[in-house]
Amino acid sequence: MTWKFELVHGPLQRPIGGLAWDGEAMLMADINDSVILRYAPREKRVSVARKYTNRINGIAFGPDGVLNGCQEGSRRIVRLLADGSAMVPATQLEGRNHNHPCMLALDREGRIWFSDPHHPVAASGPHLFPLLEHQSVLRLECGPRPQSHWHIERMTFDTAAPRGVALSPDGKTLYVAETDNRPGGMRELRAYSVLEDGTLGPYIVLHTFAQDRRGVHRGIEGMCVDSEGNIVACAGWQRSGPGPLLYVFAPSGAVLETHAVPADMPVNCAFGDAGLSALYVTTAQGHVFRVPSTGRKGHALT
Repeated sequence: MTWKFELVHGPLQRPIGGLAWDGEAMLMADINDSVILRYAPREKRVSVARKYTNRINGIAFGPDGVLNGCQEGSRRIVRLLADGSAMVPATQLEGRNHNHPCMLALDREGRIWFSDPHHPVAASGPHLFPLLEHQSVLRLECGPRPQSHWHIERMTFDTAAPRGVALSPDGKTLYVAETDNRPGGMRELRAYSVLEDGTLGPYIVLHTFAQDRRGVHRGIEGMCVDSEGNIVACAGWQRSGPGPLLYVFAPSGAVLETHAVPADMPVNCAFGDAGLSALYVTTAQGHVFRVPSTGRKGHALT
């Protein structure tokens, strides 16, 4: 089926990143303007939901209903509470500040899995602390007791440029976009098994992005999963390859569908609207598109 892309906001001439459905509206991270926008589909109106976010990119709700964000400008994950306040779970890995959190995914236990690459834009304060020598997927988790503290664990030891992350509906597979769009860089969609002890098994490469005479094919930036466990991923650009696309991958890596995005460099996607029946897509130029019917539904974290 052909997807119809409806422009609901933008272009803002700056990137819109993370997306999260709050039950009534789609939240959208306006990264460089440091605000979270809110699009209400019934009223077809965009408003500001949160200010002064210091470059939050990836956002996602946890099973407790709290909105979590990757605050690139402060090198930390923040939990944005309903009363307007925020709390910082933890910022250090083995005594050192981690890098710049980019994208995240939460599991049923409330653990926060996030990509932690280097970023060319310096942080507003923690840039005084050196970046880690590695760029990995990390996990924030809290112990079972009310007085337990949050702590961070390193989950991948074989990534060099992680971007999008997503979990399968059963929580047994972590999908990671290894995306280095420089010449010679690795651009893969990887699947890691989440083992019984909480660690990750060896990865399987589900898809590799190639290059042509015009240059490298842009890898995956952001992605989500549908209710059947398929991966919907944002990749591609106009300068080379097949152009800006939304890919739908089966868990096996088979390409089920591709859909041309009507703007360059799609960044992220998420399901929203009643029954999670519509797909929202953001771009590097600040477009927000809505696809009202994809033949798919989103996966709700319960």
